[in-house]
Amino acid sequence: MKITVFGAGAVGGLLAARMALAGLPVAVVARGPHLAAIRERGLRLRARGSDRTVRIEATDRPEELGRQDLVIVATKGHALPGAAPGIARLLGPDTVLVPAQNGIPWWYFHRAGPPFDGEAVRAVDPDGTLLALLPPPHVVGCVVYVGAAVPAPGVIDHSSGERFVFGEPDGTMSDRLERVATIFRKAGFEVETTPRIRDAIWLKLWGNLSVNPVSVLTQATTDRLLADPDVRRLLRLLMEEAAQVASALGVRFETTAEERLRLAEQLGAFKTSMLQDLEAGRSLETAPLLGAVAELGRKVGVATPTLDTIEALVRLRGAAQ
Repeated sequence: MKITVFGAGAVGGLLAARMALAGLPVAVVARGPHLAAIRERGLRLRARGSDRTVRIEATDRPEELGRQDLVIVATKGHALPGAAPGIARLLGPDTVLVPAQNGIPWWYFHRAGPPFDGEAVRAVDPDGTLLALLPPPHVVGCVVYVGAAVPAPGVIDHSSGERFVFGEPDGTMSDRLERVATIFRKAGFEVETTPRIRDAIWLKLWGNLSVNPVSVLTQATTDRLLADPDVRRLLRLLMEEAAQVASALGVRFETTAEERLRLAEQLGAFKTSMLQDLEAGRSLETAPLLGAVAELGRKVGVATPTLDTIEALVRLRGAAQ
């Protein structure tokens, strides 16, 4: 078994550290000062009073690692086109690809059934490069419920969450799906498998597409956003537009927007990943969280005026850095 985590930032670093601590054969693809720190001092994981450092194979040249059995992609969705050629070098005929990312993925319409089966999502894959380099038959879908940050190169702070949801794009409960789940369980995570992975994607996205961009515009933590009645009303409006798009695509929500917001309240004074990116001067993942939803809305004839407005504002805010 050969495992690579491509992108050793907050989530990727957490996954790699936990897998290495569990004795799993894992390497990471990283870059810059973070890579240098991992090579020099190891990958340090701080979580709930514990502070552990693990030595792990790390490189910025994925071709050095060879073909892998499992590749976990932990880059942000909007960075994936640039990362795809490197990820492709890790893929063999039977490699399983697990995108641990937020938002609508490039493989969304793979085995989705009519009328859009096999189509690209242009907001995240404008020219079809991802479909070509990262063939969807390799993919097991993934939804991430963890909170983590990189306070310094080579250091991961794990603040909340242990849960991962996995599912096959075609809804089958396959052997490879169970193998992926077993690996994550060995690393100590809470794991759920589902025959309706797109429902799980939208449930997570429901929070991300509302709280994340508004946190960028206000530079407020989640507790402040949710405590303000007018802001909370805006968040619900964004979620309601998205729910109309998702429902038109056959997605089922088993909770309400208000219940989803109450779940977000449990994070407390939490900085969203998008706000962390803004403060660090990194590009913002507007396309997977907002642009893709608006695109899907156009496909099914559902207007998304509030989402469109917030996307325009966030894009301008990100470009002003």
